[in-house]
Amino acid sequence: MRALRVAAHVEAVSLVALLLNLATWHAQPVSSLLGPLHGTAYLVAIATAWSIRGADAVGARWRALIPGVGGLLAVRRLRDRPRPAAATAPVAGGTKPVAEGPHGHAR
Repeated sequence: MRALRVAAHVEAVSLVALLLNLATWHAQPVSSLLGPLHGTAYLVAIATAWSIRGADAVGARWRALIPGVGGLLAVRRLRDRPRPAAATAPVAGGTKPVAEGPHGHAR
């Protein structure tokens, strides 16, 4: 998730910088540096979003494909997804978390 967050921010910031460069001085060295950086960040955001598993990550995967802001939309989708509650077992004086196996079953 952290790699997706970083790639999404680099993607968005580099796009803004590219557009600002285009609208103002249009310096070739800036475009030569930021263009590949933006493209790489876009591809990393797509790859990391598609590597996240789970039914609730499907929307994030498709959002990551939107150029420029897709990474940020994917991060937002994953951040807003509902988290499963931890399983608890009754113990004297309260509850204690139960360790879960690889398939979500209590051990």
